[in-house]
Amino acid sequence: MTKRINFINPFGSASYDEIILKTLSHYASEGTALDVTHLENCPADIDFFYSKHMIEQALYEAIMVSQEAGYDAVIVGCLYDPGVRVARELVDVPVIGPLEASFQMAAYYGHSTMVLTDHRKAVPYIYDQARLNGQGNTVRGVDAIDWFVKDMIEDRQAVANDVVRLSKEAAQRFGAETVIMGCTIIAAIYQEYLMEGGVPSDVPIINPNLMALKMAEGLADLHRKGGYSIARQGFYMQPTGHFKDEFETARRTWNASKPPFRR
Repeated sequence: MTKRINFINPFGSASYDEIILKTLSHYASEGTALDVTHLENCPADIDFFYSKHMIEQALYEAIMVSQEAGYDAVIVGCLYDPGVRVARELVDVPVIGPLEASFQMAAYYGHSTMVLTDHRKAVPYIYDQARLNGQGNTVRGVDAIDWFVKDMIEDRQAVANDVVRLSKEAAQRFGAETVIMGCTIIAAIYQEYLMEGGVPSDVPIINPNLMALKMAEGLADLHRKGGYSIARQGFYMQPTGHFKDEFETARRTWNASKPPFRR
């Protein structure tokens, strides 16, 4: 039976869909139907926090609609893991954050790791996420190649060159054995570079898109067979009774009242 996975690019733009599908679909297991989608009616860029929170509001609806449409798992395609924890309150299918998945998979690649993210504003955020995910000293550091997403998609070769050079330099500086690509688009650009015959980094690179896909496939299988469910008695408790009515009213009202987002 086909597993349907929705990889949602959390940007109000279709600019990144093609490269994600190109570099990720090859790794999908037989029987996985992978869709790559993006958000509508929200900012195109997630680099700054105000826009990030607007994007998260659009994400919640897209994730609920994905479950209603029959998807078996959802991947939120950004290393901020935007809205991932809130979304798990909303749906029963697995919701995967690429950074969380990469942290959990990193031990299979080496004894220690670091994150090479896109720009310097993301560095303290990723440090916070490492603490939130209980990484301790396993994550030796976070550094940035200093590209914004909207720029890197226009100069992919330069981004790939920076990844090869800076991943080795940063791993040596922090004493890390592996490097997590700290941006889904950087990871896709580097993967495209490898697919086109580029020379890989000297350091093992953990591609968060691949980690998220494999975790989504595995948890989707477990969910179907009764081996995965979300604990509802604590952090991910869902609203019931009056609170459920309030939630459904809020969802209808929000969707009916959203003004068109003009750029």
